[in-house]
Amino acid sequence: MSAIYEVIKRPIITEKGLSLKEQDRTVCFEVADSASKTQIQEAVERIFKVKVQRVRTMIVPGKERRRGKYSGYRADWKKAYVTLREGEKMIEYGENF
Repeated sequence: MSAIYEVIKRPIITEKGLSLKEQDRTVCFEVADSASKTQIQEAVERIFKVKVQRVRTMIVPGKERRRGKYSGYRADWKKAYVTLREGEKMIEYGENF
């Protein structure tokens, strides 16, 4: 991975993600499948200019989807939970619902 914008694809804005953001100083991103924890940490620190305490990653399995009688699977994707250090400003990437 060369470019930091290829590592982080998009923020994940869900009810669980917003509660983690408020309570645990943790933000959630969809990241590239080949990205390591170190690459994710460097990308978040350079893009948002904050210090990262820890990164947790997980592979989300694709779900089965149907269109009438035809069925298929969505692709698997990688999710990263990024915890910011104490005293760092919180990342604002959208309106809170």
